[in-house]
Amino acid sequence: MLNENNYRRHSFSFEVFPPKQSTSFERIKEVTDSLLDLKPDFVSVTYGAGGTAKDNRTVEVCKLIADNGKSKPVAHLTCVGSQKEEIDEILHSLNKIGVNDILALRGDKNPNVTKKGDFEHASDLIYYIKSKMGDKFNVLAACYPAGHNESPSQKQDIINLKKKVDSGVSGLITQMFFDNEEFYRFRDLADIAGIEVPIQAGIMPITNTRQIERIISLSGASMPKELTKLIAKYGQNDNAMFDAGTSFAVEQIVELLSSDISGIHLYTMNNPAVAVRIFNCVKGLLTY
Repeated sequence: MLNENNYRRHSFSFEVFPPKQSTSFERIKEVTDSLLDLKPDFVSVTYGAGGTAKDNRTVEVCKLIADNGKSKPVAHLTCVGSQKEEIDEILHSLNKIGVNDILALRGDKNPNVTKKGDFEHASDLIYYIKSKMGDKFNVLAACYPAGHNESPSQKQDIINLKKKVDSGVSGLITQMFFDNEEFYRFRDLADIAGIEVPIQAGIMPITNTRQIERIISLSGASMPKELTKLIAKYGQNDNAMFDAGTSFAVEQIVELLSSDISGIHLYTMNNPAVAVRIFNCVKGLLTY
């Protein structure tokens, strides 16, 4: 999956998020430069708040990565509440700057917004891109080891995931998880369902306690006892929590790579220091 580093057995990639419109662009350039020096297989850029290609900084950050030349950008694209014309505009802007890899997502529903778009699910967006653009775009999709928090069951979530894959997905990236057994169970279920595309494990290092509540609400992931103990012991000391959180993530990644997974996608929270430390600890396991 996007792995052009032919000396690697497993892919390794990062996620960053674009700055707000009111924020300087210089910081994200520093972040991406540091990450790109590690030569990841790709860097994904979360979907900005702007409603059009003109004011959506996802496109700008993708161009920054593409212009650097050391790795590929993957543009997140959400579709909830969007019209086909809006999606067409962003696809055109991405194609114009040579960005042809997309992580297709539904996006979070806003209960305060009644706007009805042309896309109900991520599978609708995937089908639309592949049917209209053909092979012009390589499309990835998200998956959820603990099951999507809106799905009535994990079985139904796997059925929905198979639908996404059949719509034209070339690879999957998981939502963050902290218990590897949760990932292994999910991978087995996907295999039974006939999902054969590579699945890249999404890892979120917890480096401060302010992240935790939002992380759990977004991912639905369970917290293993070992991580809960680390948080209780070091959570009030930022430096100690940084060290403990990155060490936990390293141990998690080492075990995953030893289990011959397709790759790791690291949620960096725009903190290159975390990414550099973790990458340097596991890089020996990425090679043949």
